Amino acid sequence: MQTSGPSSLQTLSRWLLLGEWRAHPVRTLTAVAAIAVGVALGFAIHLINAAAFNEFSAAVQSLSGQADVQVSGTEPVFDEAIYGRLAARPGVAIASPVLEIAASLPGGTQPLKIVGLDVFRAGYITPDLIGAPASSDAADTLADDALFLSPAAQRWLGVQPGDRVTFQRGTGELTLRVAGSLQRARVGQQLGVMDIGAAQWRFDRVGKLSRVDLKLRDGVDRNAFQAALAQELARDYPGRFQVGRPNDANQESRNSNLSRAYRVNLSVLALVALFTGAFLVFSTQALSVMRRRSQFALLRVLGLERHRLLRQVLIEGACLGVVGAGLGIAGGYGIAAVALRFFGGDLGAGYFAGVQPQVQFTPVAAFVYFALGVGVALLGCLTPAWEAARATPAIALKSGADEVALRRLTRPWPALAALALALLFSRLPPVFELPVFGYLSIALLLIGGIALMPRIAALAFRFAHARWTAATAHRSATPAVPTLTLARLANASGQAGIALGGVLSSFSLMVAMAIMVASFRVSVDNWILQVLPADLYARTASAGGTSGLTPREQEAIRQAPGIARAEFLRLRSVSIAPDRPNVALLARDVDPAAPGRSMVLVGDAVPQTAGNLPLAWVSEAMADLYRIRAGTTLDLPLAGASRPFFVAGIWRDYARVNGAVAIARGDYVRLTGDADVSDAALWVTKDASAARVQAALKALPFGAAIDVTAPSEIRALSLRIFDRSFAVTYLLEAIAIVIGLFGVAATFSAQTLARSKEFGMLRHIGVTRRQILGILALEGGALTALGIATGFVLGWAISLILVHVVNPQSFHWTMQMHYPWPLLVTVAAALLAASMLTALLSGRQALSGGPIRAVREDW
Repeated sequence: MQTSGPSSLQTLSRWLLLGEWRAHPVRTLTAVAAIAVGVALGFAIHLINAAAFNEFSAAVQSLSGQADVQVSGTEPVFDEAIYGRLAARPGVAIASPVLEIAASLPGGTQPLKIVGLDVFRAGYITPDLIGAPASSDAADTLADDALFLSPAAQRWLGVQPGDRVTFQRGTGELTLRVAGSLQRARVGQQLGVMDIGAAQWRFDRVGKLSRVDLKLRDGVDRNAFQAALAQELARDYPGRFQVGRPNDANQESRNSNLSRAYRVNLSVLALVALFTGAFLVFSTQALSVMRRRSQFALLRVLGLERHRLLRQVLIEGACLGVVGAGLGIAGGYGIAAVALRFFGGDLGAGYFAGVQPQVQFTPVAAFVYFALGVGVALLGCLTPAWEAARATPAIALKSGADEVALRRLTRPWPALAALALALLFSRLPPVFELPVFGYLSIALLLIGGIALMPRIAALAFRFAHARWTAATAHRSATPAVPTLTLARLANASGQAGIALGGVLSSFSLMVAMAIMVASFRVSVDNWILQVLPADLYARTASAGGTSGLTPREQEAIRQAPGIARAEFLRLRSVSIAPDRPNVALLARDVDPAAPGRSMVLVGDAVPQTAGNLPLAWVSEAMADLYRIRAGTTLDLPLAGASRPFFVAGIWRDYARVNGAVAIARGDYVRLTGDADVSDAALWVTKDASAARVQAALKALPFGAAIDVTAPSEIRALSLRIFDRSFAVTYLLEAIAIVIGLFGVAATFSAQTLARSKEFGMLRHIGVTRRQILGILALEGGALTALGIATGFVLGWAISLILVHVVNPQSFHWTMQMHYPWPLLVTVAAALLAASMLTALLSGRQALSGGPIRAVREDW
């Protein structure tokens, strides 16, 4: 091939690229859109997660200020007697006592965090938390009713300096005055600050602290000081205190563990679209190479080197990736900005409440996702490019050699090896508490399943063709449409495999995600029905840590008209490990002989084998996170001491991903002296109605402070929260469906248009136009039906990994399998209809020319 130099080769390359794009714009745009959607979703979720987590961490750091060492308790509060010992310790310059309170708001679902500080000491460590009085009286900072609110808290509560805010204390009310603002609080941080003495008095926390911030003298070795102090406190107060540094590895791990599994799973699900895009690029490029096979062979005969042809096909795939990835980066930034503006940084999951993150463009992450998009496109066109370069020109110039070129795709051993590796990886443990091998097994299942499609298609359609031939052998006239359709499919399994790649990848992933979400939702629904056996549930009508029912009020509820039985619950949190978030401690009225009445046990209860220890039941998440087994002992920090409990069983808890432990309320009251509760389960008498009992409870002296609801209302609210938390998953699932539909349309359209010569020959031998359209419709339906059937099997296998591997390793709970048949049938029908309609429309276009014109290249 004579050329005038590199410029001529560049012109040829550009001509081939643009000519292909002009000839098949829909197919090209579909592949670009798949890459763009995958990159956009992945990049957007990365930006959202990074912005929310960084802002959340910054908000936590602002509460620590310039402290060198922090001493906190394993319980929410501890006795302030330790403060004098810490303040007088050699090397300590300033010791700042802190009391943190989750102040309940009447009728509210979210408490306000109030920090009690000693303003004279806090000014040296946490100056950003010092309030600015709205009046000219500086002494207002120490007033016993003065509360300083951050700008975000003022907007949330709808108050200004001088207004009053009412909080709930027990079943009563406490009113504080907004004395000023926290001008240096972070944007979106909902926070209140008041004098520590006033906070202790007003909220019944006299003599209690949450932590002590220490600032060391110049020249003191922080590491040595921290190690010595931790050793001393562990010796004198075993299991009572934790010594750390603000923003050290433990605290960062603690914050990260709070939402890491959620963030990683969202990111992986976002890449589902990108993974599907890889197969659409493969389908696009494979069909393009097969259609231009004779053209490439002619270029080879004219002198174009093999490596230049390989580079040409790779350039075409890379251009798809560059355009798609560029659009995806821009779209991802826009999606992140809109999502943060309207939905917040947790996307409905509740991990980052109280912060208002702003999207920040990160060039490194943008480059990574851009490279990922281009890499996926190159990966998708690698096999077609290699086939185009290796083809022998003499053979490739012959018409009908397409299936020979695709014969390598029917080799089953690579696919079977990928499936075997997927099975092996699904049995491996998590890496850093993330289901890395679970995700790899899903990817290998997809790769193996799609690579096996040509062989599956060959076996299925050859079997169908043989059965049809046998069934019609005795007929004098064989129906032409099914005979020609089955004959073509039986002898063109390679092209059928390419056509099914996009269908299989999108439909199988959609099936897997739909089964996983449905299984989780139904399991949560069943769990709610099991854990809510009572007729009514009463609780103080606000969230937070300052509301509750006293023993006298509990007795009043028991004696209320229509109440047959009442069980109470006390909820608080304790710290088991410094590098993990607190676990929930549930002190409830439970029958040790029949704990299954109060909780959903996983496995059988274990009889007491450790003396006369009180019993505890740990949730699945806690058992997995802390490696706790039934029949062992567990130390819980209660009332300033480490108390041993015998683990009598493991129970299912979908409400607390960080773990929970349940103990008998009688043991809790005996060990702590705390007899207050926050929730009550109520059974009504046979002759009383729920409405009448609710009215009787509201008529109690403290009735205005309690909220009485039926189990059906709690169930409906819980499912609404579930759906809001999984809104992003539903969106990703819908996107996978849309991409699958477009992929099917583009693939069948390209294959149909590429067969115009075949249709012209059929017209020459007497096949009518209507029969050809019938062949196309039946062919599209048969291919899609096989793809749907195989996709369901593959999706079911992937859902098993999601339900039994990924979810337990990510969130540490188990669930039962449930199948959303209406959704699956609807999507399958839509795919089937789309493929048949596309085949018909493309067939009309392919038949628009005359039969002589269609076959002229063969003459």
